[in-house]
Amino acid sequence: MALKKFVPLTPSLRGMTVLDYAEITSVKPVKSLTKGKSNSGGRNSEGHVTTRFRGGGNKRRFRIIDFKRDKFDIPATVKTIEYDPNRSANIALLDYKDGEKRYMLAPLGLTVGQIVISGDKAEVKPGNAKKLKDIPVGVDIHCIEMNPGKGAKIARSAGQVATLRAKEGGYALVKLPSGEIRKIHFECMATVGQVGNIEKMNVKLGKAGKKRFIGKRPHVRGVAMNPIDHPMGGGEGRTSGGGHPRSPWGQLAKGKKTRTPKKASSRFIVERRRKK
Repeated sequence: MALKKFVPLTPSLRGMTVLDYAEITSVKPVKSLTKGKSNSGGRNSEGHVTTRFRGGGNKRRFRIIDFKRDKFDIPATVKTIEYDPNRSANIALLDYKDGEKRYMLAPLGLTVGQIVISGDKAEVKPGNAKKLKDIPVGVDIHCIEMNPGKGAKIARSAGQVATLRAKEGGYALVKLPSGEIRKIHFECMATVGQVGNIEKMNVKLGKAGKKRFIGKRPHVRGVAMNPIDHPMGGGEGRTSGGGHPRSPWGQLAKGKKTRTPKKASSRFIVERRRKK
């Protein structure tokens, strides 16, 4: 999809860009493939704020996406390309030959009327899903499982793409969008192609109100607060904090490694995204 710009008739329109939604063919989802979605507003079960700067936003219904692609060797026709308010990528409604309907993430280049299929006999073309052992080396993939049968976990947002680098010892070496190279089991499923809606990253909201529409409240800097409200607050005039960046509760906020040192899946990482 292309970006749409505006004549700056108001301050909010100056620099604002939106998607033209030319690919969208339906605005109403299939009711049986949706369910209600509650909004916590950043509160826990006791009503206490556990995540700041959340709340409000437009009401949404959750679209149930088929991340497993486990209807093997049954062709499906793409009926519609739809907008999903819960994710950056668009979704495609699949009408299987046996009558079942499912949603999938719409890859780049997918069009209404196209036939997609999953299984070892599927062609290597965008939208088809295969096990990693059946995908040729060098092919771009997305919606990759980390454990066989658990559903896609990797490369699911708009424009994301991974590359199958090599195969060895029952594992495929996949270069992820972050630059990390990871071993993934041969039996894991992946979808051929790149996730669509690649212009999503270039959208400029243009005004604070749009941030509120998606459920994000104003994010207040610690240095702009009073000393009673934040460890970095206070000072005569403007100040950069004067100390190490930290949370309102005094926990250091930068430089600390957050990954568990003995995480079991670390042995599958061949090359990290940040080379030492």
